[in-house]
Amino acid sequence: MKPHLIVLDLDGTLLTDQQQISAKTKKTLLQAKEQGHQVMIATGRPYRASDLYYHELGLTTPIVNFNGAYVHHPKNVSWQHMHTPIDLSVVHDVVDSINSYEYENIIAEVKDDIYVHTEDDRILNIFNMGNPKITLGDLYTHLLDNPTSLLIQANEANSVIIRDHLQAVHAEVIEHRRWGAPLHIIEIVRRGLNKAVGIAHVAKDLGIPRERIIAFGDEDNDLEMIEYAGLGVAMGNGISSLKNIANEITTTNNDDGIAKILIERLKLS
Repeated sequence: MKPHLIVLDLDGTLLTDQQQISAKTKKTLLQAKEQGHQVMIATGRPYRASDLYYHELGLTTPIVNFNGAYVHHPKNVSWQHMHTPIDLSVVHDVVDSINSYEYENIIAEVKDDIYVHTEDDRILNIFNMGNPKITLGDLYTHLLDNPTSLLIQANEANSVIIRDHLQAVHAEVIEHRRWGAPLHIIEIVRRGLNKAVGIAHVAKDLGIPRERIIAFGDEDNDLEMIEYAGLGVAMGNGISSLKNIANEITTTNNDDGIAKILIERLKLS
């Protein structure tokens, strides 16, 4: 069988609800690698919050972080990486424009450096993975570089209102997605970026055509990736809009949904 590229979202997909890779899924992925297939991660997380799983699977492939805003190769610094941050002027425009709405916090990430507008233990606990450099205080004062991503924390009702505003006013310069639990967060990256853009860059480098890409996801930041892949698979716990465009729907992240599809499609035992 010709080599396939297996693309894995992390939260709600590769990881169980306990933030672990199940034994069966791990065994299946390692077996796929042994048979010559390539395995990669495509996540909204920064690298510092995904490297644990990268190393657990013994990956040697590039990785897509920040939903496509940062595509790089942890094992090869000379690899042609892609870092496409948001212009600082756009960040200022967005922050100014949402000041008339109710939100709880704004966070900017410059790769693995974090800037938190208002100190909040819940935010600090979530973003502390990988021991990043965290700067607290007014973004206008402290954020001097173009950020990889911008995050707006608001309650569920206000998140919908803010996203409608972003779509109406800033759609030409940004993309925005939602996070699920435990906090309602809107993630903003530069216009035109998504996981599919990063995967296409990696697949070209690996010499694997689109029809031999198998991608797994569960949330709205996986929509383009699932549509792009030759075989786009929605997890059983995925959102309805993703299931509607997927080629297949598998079982949940807690029930080895990835392993089920790979065993069938790649004829693994």
